[in-house]
Amino acid sequence: MALLAGADAPTTARLGVAMIALQASIGALNDVADAAHDAGHKPGKPIPAGAISGRSALAVAVGAAAIGLALAWPSGLATVGLALVVLGIGDAYDLVFKGTAWSWLPFAVGIPLLPVFGWLGTVGEVPASFAILLPVAVVAGAALAVANARADAERDAAAGLDSVALRLGSGPSWAVNALLLGAVVAAALGTAVGGGPIAPLVSAGLVGAAIVIGFGVGLGFRGDSARRERAWELEAIGVGLLAAAWLAAVPISGQ
Repeated sequence: MALLAGADAPTTARLGVAMIALQASIGALNDVADAAHDAGHKPGKPIPAGAISGRSALAVAVGAAAIGLALAWPSGLATVGLALVVLGIGDAYDLVFKGTAWSWLPFAVGIPLLPVFGWLGTVGEVPASFAILLPVAVVAGAALAVANARADAERDAAAGLDSVALRLGSGPSWAVNALLLGAVVAAALGTAVGGGPIAPLVSAGLVGAAIVIGFGVGLGFRGDSARRERAWELEAIGVGLLAAAWLAAVPISGQ
């Protein structure tokens, strides 16, 4: 997004590393919050496996957050504020929403902020075309959250946790995931085609991303948690590819 907004290589690298650091902070805090649960259900995770202590993992969370905010600072207060919002949403998921029927909400709200961060950090504002991108990203975030919850359904049930997948049930949660992603693909393809001629490589990217998403949805229809884990990962990759291809196909204007 920073490159699309016209950032030079150093700015692009700075914003990219900033977001990596913010996500690392959220992920480390997630492992700290889940340490007791993981000890009985995911013993291979870093803390229960003894690769790192809970205190050290918390230090990683704090340090990574500080790095992310420091790297956002040269882009201005608005970008720092958005970085704080990203941290707040991620930490709220770790500490409040995870393990509840509302665990999808931080995904739906947080994922749309990722492209905004790169663009805002470069030019200080967002283009008018984001009026299409952001609502679709909200739907994509909700869909991926449902898929993620489906992958953890058995582990969550065994631990006495709640999730949108457990509330809906296996079949309905799969249907919701499929319908939401279908809407995302339809919106992306429809707006890209409606925007005029598309380069062959971009067209191939759009179609390829849709195929990856479709394969992920199909893979998650039946099977064990490991299969549903692979399915949600494929869906996430497909959504990322679809977003990149859409951004290449649709002119970004209105700065």
